[in-house]
Amino acid sequence: MTITVALADPRSAEGLALLNASHAYLLSLYPPEFSFALNPDQLAEPHVRFFIAARDGAAMGCAALSNKGTYGEVKSMFVHPDARGTGTGAALMQTLEDEARAQNLPLMRLETGDDLYPAHRLYRRHGFTDCGPFGDYVEGPHSVFMEKRL
Repeated sequence: MTITVALADPRSAEGLALLNASHAYLLSLYPPEFSFALNPDQLAEPHVRFFIAARDGAAMGCAALSNKGTYGEVKSMFVHPDARGTGTGAALMQTLEDEARAQNLPLMRLETGDDLYPAHRLYRRHGFTDCGPFGDYVEGPHSVFMEKRL
């Protein structure tokens, strides 16, 4: 099983399918006012790099890095349930870190759901630690904020 990660258009069929699955999953867990997902057009903006991970040619996950000037924000991280535990998330995280380094960003940050424990474990394995809200985020009942210095 080979996992490849490539820059992609979030408005492609594969991108839309992954983003729709991700948004549906998050909305099944959290009220809409606590959903901070970007739409496909926002993920296609010039300061955002959107990646799709594929296994044997099938799109299995996605993630984006939004360049905020002084840090990169991880957005739209999602791995299809069939691909969880296969290294797809790790491959996406490594790609995002490589991209952040290529853009000379000194820091990566993210906001994730408070009970997305597998995601928390993935981020911690990749060196992220808890932090407070950043950017436009405020403390909320469902948010966990994390960062990693590069």
